[in-house]
Amino acid sequence: MNVKNRFIFSLIVSLPMLLEMILRPLFGFELPGHAWTMFLLTTAVMAIAAWPFIRTAWAAFKNHNANMDTLIAIGTSTAYLYSIYAMLVHQPVFFEVASFVITFILLGQLFEELMKGRASSAIEKLLGLQAKDAEVLRDGKLFRVPLAEVVVGDILRVKPGQKIAVDGVITEGSSTIDEAMVTGESMPVTKKTGDAVIGSTINKSGTFMFRATKIGNDTLLAQIVDMVKRAQVSRAPIQKTVDKISNIFVPAVLIIAILTFVVWFVLLGADAATAMLFAVAVVIIACPCALGLATPTALMVGTGRGAKLGILIKSGEVLEAANDIQTVVFDKTGTITLGKPVVTDIIGDEKTVLALAAALEHSSEHPLAAAILEKAAALGIKVAEAKNFKAVEGKGVMATVAKKSAFIGNAKMLGTTKLDAKLEHEMERLQREAKTVVIVGESNKALGLIAIQDAPKTTSAVAITALKKRGLRTVMITGDNERVAQAIAEIVGIDEVIADVLPSDKADHVKSLQQHGKVAFVGDGINDAPALAVADLGIAMGSGTDIAIESGGIVLVKNNLQDVVQALALSQKTFGRIKLNLFWAFIYNILGIPIAAGVFVGLGLTLSPELAGLAMAFSSISVVISSLLLNKTRLTPRRTA
Repeated sequence: MNVKNRFIFSLIVSLPMLLEMILRPLFGFELPGHAWTMFLLTTAVMAIAAWPFIRTAWAAFKNHNANMDTLIAIGTSTAYLYSIYAMLVHQPVFFEVASFVITFILLGQLFEELMKGRASSAIEKLLGLQAKDAEVLRDGKLFRVPLAEVVVGDILRVKPGQKIAVDGVITEGSSTIDEAMVTGESMPVTKKTGDAVIGSTINKSGTFMFRATKIGNDTLLAQIVDMVKRAQVSRAPIQKTVDKISNIFVPAVLIIAILTFVVWFVLLGADAATAMLFAVAVVIIACPCALGLATPTALMVGTGRGAKLGILIKSGEVLEAANDIQTVVFDKTGTITLGKPVVTDIIGDEKTVLALAAALEHSSEHPLAAAILEKAAALGIKVAEAKNFKAVEGKGVMATVAKKSAFIGNAKMLGTTKLDAKLEHEMERLQREAKTVVIVGESNKALGLIAIQDAPKTTSAVAITALKKRGLRTVMITGDNERVAQAIAEIVGIDEVIADVLPSDKADHVKSLQQHGKVAFVGDGINDAPALAVADLGIAMGSGTDIAIESGGIVLVKNNLQDVVQALALSQKTFGRIKLNLFWAFIYNILGIPIAAGVFVGLGLTLSPELAGLAMAFSSISVVISSLLLNKTRLTPRRTA
């Protein structure tokens, strides 16, 4: 029987005793059969609703252990067994104590389940958003087939408004896609041929064809759900300390309860029933349910919120590691920068220079050529045909374009001809910025310059600034030369640069930095995997290699450096909430036990076992609510005027 059904059963069976408890002082009302009826009703509660507590407590006892169920079982069983004795010797009975305590405890557990269900339901709903079928191209015809029949390599068509069935790469067409459900990105993303698409996201505008690359449990959505589920059942290292305290706490409470009975019955001369009620109240109020909920509920809510933001936190250990990071180390290529050369500057008439360069580079596979052609395509420049193409080793290329001799390359292509003063000045400026500069010209005369660089992402500088505002030191490690690395560092605001580093040496540099405090490493490539593993906290970019993602403790699905700031803030706030929950759980027990033991009875402050059970239930609920409030916590500083 689940918690909900046990609670309903216990509540219904306990209601007649509640009715007598309310009406007897007012009208002298008693249930027919009074004590015997209460005995039968409470026996039903103990046998059905309370039995799982008793069974677990007995199993713990046989293993020489004690837990929160031990306290529940001992407290309610004591009240129940004493009441049987009292009934037989015609003394006042307290059967309702056992019934009400079980009912209130189950009420607390029911609320806990409902609230924890809310915390994890958003992740489960993601799987429900999967497309049920797909339009697949087979034998030159399009067929709609169930999702389970889609295989890797299939070509699928997606129309506007439809869900993308599986992960893949666009082979024809373009569109804007709403990826919010997976990446947390609120704005639709433009996709074209060659771009990756994510299963279960929604096609907003154009029709396109794509090739399936991952299906079933291999899709990004399935991996996200699996990763979050594993994180939510993981344990933060602080929980080990809590477990050790609980192992001492439960026996200590039982000793306090026995002492409470002895003091009241032997030293203060109270009757056995009164002493027993004080002892039972101590056992019930001290039940460390809230203590047990403090860590897992916060962990569940924190990792769930992270998943909605496109930040995948793999375990509770990661949260604790992120709590006191002092240095954030970045890989350069693909992490701080775009990871591919792009045209950054065009000196001269933009369209003329770029059109000529694109014509000359049209047949080249060089990365710099690809950057020029991509820029020309972005500006809608038509590429002319180049004839008599010739590569000049160490200099560049030349060809005939529009019946004129044209060239693109370095200064050596000009021979003895010199650049005019303006172009010479611009070339020196661009080179100081660590950009690769090519000269474009006709008939041995330079028409302009094109500067190319692996440029920083638009979000990099903002992210670095935000990290520094949080008091974190920023470092960039790269295999690139010092000049290029320093230029990128100046643009984005990095504190320190470590350049000319071999891939195998990145982890050693991270170890060196760890001598001055905890280090987080952010990277995306295969060569980053050792550094990600060595760092106190590894943060892998979602667009990176599988091995890098496996090595990272946090994965950023959106490949956005600003999410590094969000990830650290979320991790720190979640761990902070765990500590807050534990603090209040301990304070609750420290304050509750003396009251339950009757220390303040002279001030009129007492706590019956029934109220102790109710208070204990609400303490557990308060911890869960505290954890749920993580969903409302700001992760970025408020803007100031």
